[in-house]
Amino acid sequence: MIKKAILLLFLLGITTAQAQSAKSLLDEVSKKVKGYTNIVISFKYALNNPTENVSQETRGDVTLQGNKYLLSLMGTQRMYDGKKIYVIIPEDEEINISSQDEEDANSITPSKMLTFYEEGYSYKMDAVRDLNGRKIQFIKLTPIDSKSDLKEILLGIDKQTKHIYKMVQKLNNGTNVTFTVNSFKTNQPISETLFKFDESKYENYYINRLD
Repeated sequence: MIKKAILLLFLLGITTAQAQSAKSLLDEVSKKVKGYTNIVISFKYALNNPTENVSQETRGDVTLQGNKYLLSLMGTQRMYDGKKIYVIIPEDEEINISSQDEEDANSITPSKMLTFYEEGYSYKMDAVRDLNGRKIQFIKLTPIDSKSDLKEILLGIDKQTKHIYKMVQKLNNGTNVTFTVNSFKTNQPISETLFKFDESKYENYYINRLD
């Protein structure tokens, strides 16, 4: 009985140490990200569900400044100006305008993609892997909300730059969504109008105001 108690305390000590180490690293990443005026990222996006025989891969890019963002992915632009979301679909000549719930802790929006882990997750250190000549420290994040569609997230952090390099979202339905950073640029000269919607540029588009 005493041996079991000692083993339990030992394992608990390891788990606590892992959580503290993971938090320390995540705090470093968060502090660094928040110190930039803006961030411009190009990335690879992959979606895979073997059960449903679904496999998809594409590239995208996103510009982040505070809580504002401009995301280009799969032929669609998604812009958030701090108040409204504008989803621009050139193929259909359609624009959907809606509000975004900034208080929704379960949504990993582009503006949260580098800091989403600060609330709503427990975490522990995972494996260190060599990826494209980089030492990537993975942290396993588990949603605190038991009703979440997410099973877990593996967050890969470049040990040298303290930037997020890879994020793997594992859903309960067997789907894996992976984001891999191709380039990570900071404090770039960007247009003052980058996050402003100019309706005059889309005269022939159908504009759907959802709220």
